[in-house]
Amino acid sequence: MQLTRFAALSFGLVLAASVPALAQQDKVVAKVDGIEITEGDLALAEEDMGERMAQMPEDRKREELINFVADLKLGARAAQTAKVGDTPEFAKRLAYTRDKLLLDQYLTVESKKAATEEAARKLFEETTKAMKPEEEVHARHILVPEEAQAKAAIARLKKGDDFAKIAAELSKDPGSGKEGGDLGWFTKDRMVPEFAEAAFKLGKGQVSEPVKSQFGWHVIKVEDKRTKPLPSFEDVRPQIDQYLIRKAQQDLIVGLRDKAKVERLDKPAEAPAPAPAKPEATEPKKN
Repeated sequence: MQLTRFAALSFGLVLAASVPALAQQDKVVAKVDGIEITEGDLALAEEDMGERMAQMPEDRKREELINFVADLKLGARAAQTAKVGDTPEFAKRLAYTRDKLLLDQYLTVESKKAATEEAARKLFEETTKAMKPEEEVHARHILVPEEAQAKAAIARLKKGDDFAKIAAELSKDPGSGKEGGDLGWFTKDRMVPEFAEAAFKLGKGQVSEPVKSQFGWHVIKVEDKRTKPLPSFEDVRPQIDQYLIRKAQQDLIVGLRDKAKVERLDKPAEAPAPAPAKPEATEPKKN
C-alpha cells in the first residue's frame, strides 16, 4: 500500500523529529572501564532516584548521576562475573521486576490517553458548577498579649495613627507583624472561630474592638471584602490531569481484576451456601 502525499509527509516530519531525540538518548557521555554511559542511562537513573535529585544544582546533579550509573555498571559486571544472575532467586526477582515495570509502563501509557482537553474541561466545568460562592476578607491585625494593650492600640488608631505602623511596632504575630499586620485574603474557615466571626462582621475599612483568641488579643481592620474568585482552567489543569490519570489507572486495574479469575490455593475453598429448606407439605384442614 502506498502512502498518500500527506501521510508520507506527516510520517517524514515525525521521523525527522524523533531522530534527534533518539540520538540524544544514545549520546555517550562517559565511560567506565570501557563501558559506555549514555544520556538515556542518566535519564533513567534520575527517574529512579526521584526526589533525592530534585533540589540539587544541575552541575552537581549530573556528577552524581554519572557516578551512580558508573557504580551501577561496575557492580552489575562484578555480579555477572560471580554468576549471581544464574541463581533461581535472581530469576524470580528478575521476573517480578519485569512484571512491575511492564505494569508501570502500561499504566503510564494508557492512562495518559484519559487526560484529554475535552475530559479536563468537562471535569473543570462540572466541579466549578458545584462550588458554592465563598466570601473572602482581606484584613490586617495587631496581636498583643493583654487586653489593655489592644485598647491602647485602638486609642492610637482613633487619634489617626496608621494601622500598619502600629502593627509593625506592637504586633507579636511573627508572620504578619513585619508586614504591617497584613494577613492577605482568607475565607472564614482559615481562621480560629473568634477571629473569623469578628472579621467577617466588619465592613470595609472598619476596625474591631479587642478580640480574644487562644493566641492573645487581636485588633482587626478589614481592608476589603469579595466573593472568592474561581480558579481558571489553565491554573488547575495540572491537578485535573493528575486526577484523570490516577482515576484511569485505578479503572484499568479494577477492569483487569474484574475480568480475571483469581483462585486462592492457600486456604480452603468456601463451601457453597446450603440451599434453603423446602417447607413440608401439610394436608388441608377438614371442616
